[in-house]
Amino acid sequence: MDGTAKYKEKVAIPPEELPCVPLKGNDVAFPTALVPFHVERESAIKALDKVVENEERYLILVSQKNQNVQIPDVGDLYGIGTFSRLLQLVKLPDGSIRALAEGIIRVKITEYTQKDPFLLCKYEALEKKVRKSKDLTAVIRLLKSKAMKYFDMTKRLPEDAVSELALIDEPDKLVDTIISFTEMSLENKQRFLELVDPRDRMIEFLKYLNSEIAFLKIEADIDDKVKEKIDKGQKEFYLREKMETIKNELGDDTSEADELREKLKRKKYPTDVKRTIEKEINRFEKMYPASPEATVSRNYIDWLFDIPWYEKTKEDVNVKRASKVLEADHYGLEDVKDRILDYIAIKNFSSTAKSPILCLVGPPGVGKTSLGMSLAKALNRKFVQISLGGMRDEAEIRGHRRTYIGALPGRLIQTIVKVGVKNPVILLDEIDKMGISFQGDPAAALLEVLDPEENSHFIDNYVEIPFDLSDVVFVTTANTVEPIPPALADRMEIIEIPGYTFQEKIEISKRFLIPKLRKEYGMEGINLEIKDEAVQKMIEDYTLESGVRGLERIISKLLRKIARNAMNKDDKITIGSKEIEEMLGAPMLVRSQTPAIPTIGETIGLAWTPAGGEVLVIEATAVPGTSQTLITGNLGNVMKESVTIAMTLCKNLCQDKAEFFKTHDFHIHAPEGAIPKDGPSAGVAILTSLCSVVTGKPVRNDVAMTGEITLNGKVLAIGGLREKLLAAKRFGIKEVIVPKANEPMVKKMKADVIADIKINYVEDVSEALKIDLGIDHVR
Repeated sequence: MDGTAKYKEKVAIPPEELPCVPLKGNDVAFPTALVPFHVERESAIKALDKVVENEERYLILVSQKNQNVQIPDVGDLYGIGTFSRLLQLVKLPDGSIRALAEGIIRVKITEYTQKDPFLLCKYEALEKKVRKSKDLTAVIRLLKSKAMKYFDMTKRLPEDAVSELALIDEPDKLVDTIISFTEMSLENKQRFLELVDPRDRMIEFLKYLNSEIAFLKIEADIDDKVKEKIDKGQKEFYLREKMETIKNELGDDTSEADELREKLKRKKYPTDVKRTIEKEINRFEKMYPASPEATVSRNYIDWLFDIPWYEKTKEDVNVKRASKVLEADHYGLEDVKDRILDYIAIKNFSSTAKSPILCLVGPPGVGKTSLGMSLAKALNRKFVQISLGGMRDEAEIRGHRRTYIGALPGRLIQTIVKVGVKNPVILLDEIDKMGISFQGDPAAALLEVLDPEENSHFIDNYVEIPFDLSDVVFVTTANTVEPIPPALADRMEIIEIPGYTFQEKIEISKRFLIPKLRKEYGMEGINLEIKDEAVQKMIEDYTLESGVRGLERIISKLLRKIARNAMNKDDKITIGSKEIEEMLGAPMLVRSQTPAIPTIGETIGLAWTPAGGEVLVIEATAVPGTSQTLITGNLGNVMKESVTIAMTLCKNLCQDKAEFFKTHDFHIHAPEGAIPKDGPSAGVAILTSLCSVVTGKPVRNDVAMTGEITLNGKVLAIGGLREKLLAAKRFGIKEVIVPKANEPMVKKMKADVIADIKINYVEDVSEALKIDLGIDHVR
């Protein structure tokens, strides 16, 4: 065993293991010093009884970390203690013992070989010799000088000890002696005990004395100022400083910082998070409690505590159960359901499969938000919704830096803290309606969030520690894809949710909307029957939408009228189409957009909007002039180009009317000028209107058409065909003209979408003109 000469002199044959006595309170045993201590625990008393049995009376004295622990275990004791000799032992009337020991050398406890009935340990001596030199002598002199200055300010050194202190030349003994006359915290005492190198001990102790002297000067200055003039605020500050000083000196375990440390021990945290919290608690502990910085620091610590770094909801990946949930909550929407079930099925094979980023795109009221809720229910995960509509600040996503007043984490971290788990289903609603301002681009901030390759280490500006978002299932919703930045859209799987067919709306009303509203209004006990013809009339005459949100409002209004008129709950109430008009008033929709009779220059086109399909009437007329073209109706640039193409193509098709073109101006108009219109799919309708004016033949008023045209007369494919066909059916149109290239799309549609409507596929404009004008131009 290594040790110093002094150690060998005092301990000829050191035993391999010795009884260990834990010291309570603020006591730390130092080598070269006498250690008075009080023992009242039964295990410690038995240890002392064992010590006095041996002639040498050797024992190990070690300090206890937490003074609130009555029966300390091995983990409650410091690892460095002092090899000591018991000098005196007095048993008191209450059974406790007062003892005096002489510290000999610091030791490292290597193993506890016995815990009951008292602690028995193996140890290893820790001592380092230092050669005397001029530098060492200078440090000793400086330490004595600082110590005397400190004792002059505190008046804690007895007069008879001054001369004794001046005679000490051994570094370790000098430090130990000075410490015995200071009111130092247990942690600081233990720190100086564990420093082995005498030079390092003196230098570190000099730093401590300098700090204490500086603090005493500040305290003296405060005392002087308070004596001159003191008001209420200064008095509070003075008392708080005094109180904090007393707590620090006494090592009070009831401080707020210690409570935070105890809270840190109760739960598991990632290593970097734990390190950050410990560092922040140490900073917070040194702050004035009423200062703004302390409030900021405490809030930051609370957020780090609240974030669910490991907490998860146990996922259910039962495909059959998930299919039942989706079918029970939604009618139709087969493509979306299939995609969700595919993802759940993959989870059965791989728990590490990356969560998809689904973007549900469709008109309002088709069930995008409720699909997100159903997905969460199917996976047995928690659900939360974040609305992105109108968001213009990047900090809403990434959070604010703590340097700002009132800083908070971003909406994502706040949401995850709110649900308490790190694997919820988060619905990012209206992702197409975010904006850009001087505060940044929130869509750019979402690039990291919605990228499965990057979101495993998402960094919030406030938290400043990477958080794993890869366990979150993100679902986004939008009415249209165009406003979404391409880089963001590329990170998501776009799933189009089309508008509902007439039959689907009837089924949704019967299965979901009416039962839901009856339960909400407490009308489940009323004997009420709403016939299919009544639902059909509400859909046809009171709503004009792709979704069912407006229909829900109409049904809600109907139920309120029924509740108002129902005098007796036991009477059966039957609602047919006649009762609908009596309760809801005259039909809200006036279908006057389409021509009542075949008209020259008036064509029925089909358009797609974010709210679903619409009928778009195109009007054209010719007046005497000089071959000028006038365009009105709030048309966009693409649609204006379609007019130009149609005009050129019309002149080419009707070359025998060259004189007519020279002597007339043409005016093309799209009614409802307050509504912006754009897109290339009105090309066929515009050309038909112009050809009707030039040839003088009226356009059929029972045919709607859509398709983009080229200068060569080709008809190109268009988008949104399903919505356009549904719009035609809503307006009672039984025949449509669509591009031949869209035929595969039609074949994939459900039977009820294309039922009762004749679809004419055309590749060339001459085919379309033959159908709607009855003319056949030779090209």
